[in-house]
Amino acid sequence: MFTGIIEQIGTIVNIQPNGTNIQLGIRASFLPELKIDQSIAHNGVCLTVDGIYNDYYTVTAIDETLKRTNLGKLKIGDTINLERCMKLGDRLDGHIVQGHVDTVAQVEKITEKDGSWEFEFSYSNTQYVTVEKGSITVNGVSLTVVKSEQGYFSVAIIPYTFENTQFKYLQVKDYVNLEFDIIGKYVERLLLGYKKALT
Repeated sequence: MFTGIIEQIGTIVNIQPNGTNIQLGIRASFLPELKIDQSIAHNGVCLTVDGIYNDYYTVTAIDETLKRTNLGKLKIGDTINLERCMKLGDRLDGHIVQGHVDTVAQVEKITEKDGSWEFEFSYSNTQYVTVEKGSITVNGVSLTVVKSEQGYFSVAIIPYTFENTQFKYLQVKDYVNLEFDIIGKYVERLLLGYKKALT
């Protein structure tokens, strides 16, 4: 379980294909605190640490993960948002994030607004919905939806978030991982079952 508050930006230092999977090597300053089997969100994707080396650790993304996320597009030297799992009893500063990415979105527009930024995204998997002032996780970052339409939404980024996450590197047409609000997904599923029962 995560909060969507990014701990640091890591760097991809190694990529090893293994069948339909890939093993990613990531450099991060919290490396000395890690142990095998820990869960870390990588651009919002929960992956298990499976190797620890002198200056990087490794995780494996399986084929299913690569199909649903932007991890397969990563290259050596790319940056990645990192968040270690929350501790029981910690404050929940963002919202409840599972690390289970639903789909990817594309950056459509970036607007600087005199001290903040508005990022607009589109996505094709319209079984998922956003609501204005609701929560959304973009590359692992817990954010509040500003504008919401079918297959489209925008978020406002404050200077701290811009400087301390991957948002400062995003460009138009880049792909990001989305995890929609878990409560919204349960409500949507319940309503879908209710609609089917009526027909």
